[in-house]
Amino acid sequence: MPKDHLNTVFKGALILSISSLVAKILSAVYRIPLQNMVGNTGFYVYQQIYPLYGIGMTFALNGFPNFISKLVAEQPDETSKSLIARRAFHILSGLSLVVFFGLQLSATWIAAHMGDVNLAPIISAVAWMFVFMPWLATGRGYYQGKFLMGPTAVSQLIEQVVRVAIIIMAAYFSVRLGWDNYRMGTWAMSSAPLAAICSSLIFTAFGLRYLLAPAPAPTHPLPSYRKLTKRFVIEGGTLCLVAAVVILLQLVDSFTVMRGLVHQGQLPEVAKALKGVYDRGQPLVQLGLVVATAFSATLLPALTDALAKRQSIEFKRQTQAMVHVSLALSMAATVGLVALMPQINRLLFGSLEGTTALRIYIISILFAALITTYTSVLQSLNEYTAMIIGIIAGLATKVLANYIFVVHYGINGASAVTVLSLAVMFAVMWLGSPEDLQQVLLESGYLIKLLALSAVMGIVVILSCHQITALVGPILANTRGMAGIITVIGVLIGVLVFVAGAVYARLFTIREWLVLPYGKRLIKAVAKGKEHHS
Repeated sequence: MPKDHLNTVFKGALILSISSLVAKILSAVYRIPLQNMVGNTGFYVYQQIYPLYGIGMTFALNGFPNFISKLVAEQPDETSKSLIARRAFHILSGLSLVVFFGLQLSATWIAAHMGDVNLAPIISAVAWMFVFMPWLATGRGYYQGKFLMGPTAVSQLIEQVVRVAIIIMAAYFSVRLGWDNYRMGTWAMSSAPLAAICSSLIFTAFGLRYLLAPAPAPTHPLPSYRKLTKRFVIEGGTLCLVAAVVILLQLVDSFTVMRGLVHQGQLPEVAKALKGVYDRGQPLVQLGLVVATAFSATLLPALTDALAKRQSIEFKRQTQAMVHVSLALSMAATVGLVALMPQINRLLFGSLEGTTALRIYIISILFAALITTYTSVLQSLNEYTAMIIGIIAGLATKVLANYIFVVHYGINGASAVTVLSLAVMFAVMWLGSPEDLQQVLLESGYLIKLLALSAVMGIVVILSCHQITALVGPILANTRGMAGIITVIGVLIGVLVFVAGAVYARLFTIREWLVLPYGKRLIKAVAKGKEHHS
């Protein structure tokens, strides 16, 4: 790969990574004010249908664009690239229309099986988003296939900003005008197609030129629609499945948690509020995953480059750095959030309801981060079998066990099954991965050091929070303001303990420290300290 071209790839990957990071943060953060404005039941109404939106946007943003970019990159000239994009658009248009009409016609049936027929209009509202999926996915995929990440990044940010603005406005007017929760939910979910329209405008020139204008004569043979459709189902479907893992688990929750709580003996209104409390965990897990995977993702271009140049030793080093950094950050985020959960729950959501369920749910960050990291490496190696089997095994665990656990243990049971499902997914992927990739977790006593360090950090943070609570008294400690102060102090103490412990235990190599923010400064400071004491 020529140096100039490689620089373009790296720059594009960086642009897309930054926009994805901002979009993920927006996607997680807006749900906190939403819950505060509309309450637990209003949040339940929104979250019940959110997985349908999430799956659609995963298809339009990650899965199909990545597959289409691969198709485009395979073509030898501009004409072939435009023609393959056109065929991809036609296939996706057929798929999206099937999904759109399927959701419209079965909205009442789906709502009934979720345990709440009042959700039907919200399902109908979100279905319109799928009409715009082919345009978005094809436009993004075409430009990514030419290593131009700017249009995808801009459309991604526009989509999130418009959607979040409409959702918050819907919540605001709901409170001001006294709308019921289902009307609020319908307006909030209407944000999905409206945001899709706005982000689609970025690809207007592309669409008019390559998708809607008369097709030029082909310069090279193209795969038939039949072969292309087969590749869409197998390769594109796999990429979509991998990208939508956590959202698919949430979809299972939409069909089982509310119904399971009612079967347990809860009144429907109480069950809806409890489901809303359980859904508090989703933005927290999303934020935790952003932290856990953002910095390790910076190693992906170097990983791809090492693989392209067949540098097996460099590939192994980059893989080890990526897995170690992701695991350490996800472990630190998980233990920190579990330790601080009472204060975080009070600060963000105004109550301590569901603290135990949220503490269990937060453990999802650890396994979801590992799954994300391992799938990135396995995809670069074109190893799909372990991924597919792992995802199917994890989803089967969730589908088979969730309802039973909810009936017996309430929302604590739903949280436990989510963690168990992700653990099963990762275990299958890990066991099915190449031996070198398996050994990355077990080398140099890394896992033992990390577990010991995380336990120490968690204990110190919990004891510190208890000490502050005892000093200020139970009345002041139960206010949101003091919960915020305790949370900030707890985070600072946790970071200091973890970083100091990581340096003392030599948890990371120099390469791994350099991936982390301020890692270079820390290495220099430690080196100066050693010189001073020598």
